[in-house]
Amino acid sequence: MRVTHVITRLIVGGAQENTVATVVGLQKKSGVEVNLISGPTIGLEGSLESSLQAANTNFTIVPELVRRIHPLKDFLALRKLENIFREQKPDIVHTHSGKAGIVGRLAARRAGVPIIIHTIHGPSFGNFQNGLGNFIFRAAERRAASVTDHFIVVADAMKNQYLAAGIGQPEQYTKIFSGFPLEPFLAVRNDLELRKKLGIATDDFVVGKIARIFKLKGHDDLFAAAPGLVRQNPEIKFLLVGDGPWRGRFEHLAKASGLEKHFVFTGLVSPAEVPRYVGIMDVLAHLSLREGLPRALPQALAAAKPVVAYDCDGAREICLNGQTGFLIQPGDLKNLTEKIVQLAGDSELRKKLGESGQNFVRENFAVEKMVDAIYNLCLKLAAERGIRP
Repeated sequence: MRVTHVITRLIVGGAQENTVATVVGLQKKSGVEVNLISGPTIGLEGSLESSLQAANTNFTIVPELVRRIHPLKDFLALRKLENIFREQKPDIVHTHSGKAGIVGRLAARRAGVPIIIHTIHGPSFGNFQNGLGNFIFRAAERRAASVTDHFIVVADAMKNQYLAAGIGQPEQYTKIFSGFPLEPFLAVRNDLELRKKLGIATDDFVVGKIARIFKLKGHDDLFAAAPGLVRQNPEIKFLLVGDGPWRGRFEHLAKASGLEKHFVFTGLVSPAEVPRYVGIMDVLAHLSLREGLPRALPQALAAAKPVVAYDCDGAREICLNGQTGFLIQPGDLKNLTEKIVQLAGDSELRKKLGESGQNFVRENFAVEKMVDAIYNLCLKLAAERGIRP
């Protein structure tokens, strides 16, 4: 059984890590030949391409497959993908992300690929963009859905949003949590040397945030809540793991507000190093306004760190209010402040929520479980078409 995955770019991010883990995991399955196609990886977000080289993955870059809408490049990417599919003759094309999801699926149908799967890692439309943008993306997603055999969603929230927009039928959807290697997070410790290196004292209360520093990721709200949190807890530190186009803006804001010593910017951190940084956090704040199922939430919970999250998209499916953390309505800075202060003052509550979250993640987010679920889905769809591994 030949399976070709297509993604827009391989930056350091949840959808990309999910895709790489899936490809590498499927390579180890008997009777499966796997290929991966991506557009060019450029920018401040880093690259996962080296992990593919280490795994000896069959990997192709299509330079015209770019994230932004570009009619000429999109047409050329469509034709190039079609030609690659005709050459590789995959039984299954499995697409990821917005642009690759649309162009890749249409190219697969033009090439006569028997089975087309698309994973919805996050919404391509919603109240985070204007009406015209929503109209265009909904129309494009409906067109691509007409040639899609099955959808994988990382959270039920994605299924509900897409069905409400008239995309696909309920029986076409399967939820598979975005798994990751659990052991590095289960084994974390409070690394005092790392704290010292970052200028964080042993007794400081650390609120962590793992996200690309860009719009819709919620850094604005964390900065807005910071003065009140510092007044109530002068030993608080905000650990911002990640990089992005807005980093300079927030570094300036930290200085201008007189809170520079309370904010720590790590810059880009490789996926392998993320557990070490999670280990020195006391709580994770996830304030993004656009996610499928935020990968940072199960990663923090795997390390037994409680979470505070905005109730957006799939966050409520991992941040179980009062069980693994606190779920907050987007923009409710008063409640955000109260919950962080409550956690800062109650170590037993942090331990209770963290342990509950860790148990939940153990049961649901092992990377092996994700790969097995995707593999079994591929076998099922292939069997229905008379394709044998």
